[in-house]
Amino acid sequence: MTLRALEDPGRLRAEDPAMSHTFTLEYWPDDGGFVGRLREVPGVFSQGETLAELEDNIRDAYALVIEDESTDRPANAAEKLIEVAV
Repeated sequence: MTLRALEDPGRLRAEDPAMSHTFTLEYWPDDGGFVGRLREVPGVFSQGETLAELEDNIRDAYALVIEDESTDRPANAAEKLIEVAV
């Protein structure tokens, strides 16, 4: 899965033939570069010397989190959609 920057510099879209998601890249200047996170995906943070480098690095961080989640499941794990009030 890859992420593509949309026209809005703070938005990224995941591109995969099977699915596509749009995420918000929240970023801020830090020590001569940028630090950022995907607001909708807890735990996906990265940094870069430029905004373009941050976008590349956040894509890599997202891919690692998704890969890790898919390998951490027990073979007999089940899934169920639930509704949560916020």
